[in-house]
Amino acid sequence: MKAVLCRAYGPPASLVIDDVPSPLPGLGEVRVAVRAASVNFPDLLIIENKYQVKPPLPFSPGCEAAGVIAAVGDGVAHIAPGDRVMAITGYGAFAGEICVPADRVFQVPDSMDDETAASFLFTYATAHHALRDRGELQRGETLLVLGAAGGVGTAALEVGNAVGARVIACASTDEKLAFCRAHGASETINYATSNLRDELRRLVGENGVDVVCDPVGGAYTEAALRSMAWRGRLLVVGFTAGEIPKIPLNLPLLKGCSIIGVSWGGHMRREPEPFARGVDELVRWYCEGRLRPHVDRTFALERVADAMNQVANRAVMGKVVIKMQ
Repeated sequence: MKAVLCRAYGPPASLVIDDVPSPLPGLGEVRVAVRAASVNFPDLLIIENKYQVKPPLPFSPGCEAAGVIAAVGDGVAHIAPGDRVMAITGYGAFAGEICVPADRVFQVPDSMDDETAASFLFTYATAHHALRDRGELQRGETLLVLGAAGGVGTAALEVGNAVGARVIACASTDEKLAFCRAHGASETINYATSNLRDELRRLVGENGVDVVCDPVGGAYTEAALRSMAWRGRLLVVGFTAGEIPKIPLNLPLLKGCSIIGVSWGGHMRREPEPFARGVDELVRWYCEGRLRPHVDRTFALERVADAMNQVANRAVMGKVVIKMQ
């Protein structure tokens, strides 16, 4: 089978495509014939040895995929060959086939195509865990989403809407903000051309923002924290800006607010049953039309470097998908 391989750490251009043997599923595993896989920010980090997960070289990147069950290992009874599935893989999804623990594989509803399924779990389950579980977002509260046109950002807009929150989206271009409004933002802020704190003061007054979903980091985190409501919750999701903010700890003291880490991978590993219930709710919301995942563009496997560079350069609204065939 064909697979994208990281033989030495480096940028997307350093990846190669080669023939490798098909894997055999072990105890509690399934083998998925991959039809599509999406690109996520951790895929960029892992090939440059900047991620907390460090697989031995050579390896295939790709942390989520969709396809068909090709084989099941011993101990797997709830899923069978031929079933359409979406899977959280950690790495390895940019390949023709992959073996995955069966508890990280979920049935795909008939109304969901392969490209959507391949771009659903990572971002929507992250946003769901952040907002529903860690942030305890309530109907009627105000949610601020930084980097709102990206994969996790878009998912957070829609999950916030499904909960019944007032959703404010922040992005760096007017085109991205128009996209955010189409995906549920009631108000938008261009934080490249305006002052974030001034705009938030205009929109919410002195009441502040109840929950901030921050997958970006960098300079905007502190500005958002300074605009928090009493007992607000700032959710630390990631650092796509590349800079980990250094927060003055007097701010949460004065605001009576919380800074909450969102380790979605840890949630999946340590709390598999709540994780599965969250996925069930997301699939139900999708089938009800409350979630509308957006695939910005698709690439053939041979253009994996181009696909990853689109994400690296923040040229994507929603998700980028690699099609295997």
